[in-house]
Amino acid sequence: MTQLRVFFDGACPMCRKEISIYQQADIHQAIDWFDVSQAQDIDRLPLPRETLLARFHVQTTDGELISGARAFIAVWQELPKWRWLGRAARVPGIPTMLELGYRGFLRIRPAIQRVFR
Repeated sequence: MTQLRVFFDGACPMCRKEISIYQQADIHQAIDWFDVSQAQDIDRLPLPRETLLARFHVQTTDGELISGARAFIAVWQELPKWRWLGRAARVPGIPTMLELGYRGFLRIRPAIQRVFR
């Protein structure tokens, strides 16, 4: 794999909106955007579809799968106008705080999705 691959839930309006912001910032096409909700060939997914839909995942160029806050940081580091945030988010302690916030968000995500639908 030559690019960071992002697995996202294209069936989630809120997720689609956020991903579209990142896609617009991906001016060098450094990221392979993979809508898990539309995936036809699920045998090619690195994890079960339900797992990929439950949390934000990326796969690095060396094949490592990362999720949650660390996955967002990996995306930010690939996007020119977001690199500053990727660098700031790598300060010791920040990834842990971001992950705790992300886990809290995941608990309320279903309610937020209902509002968006």
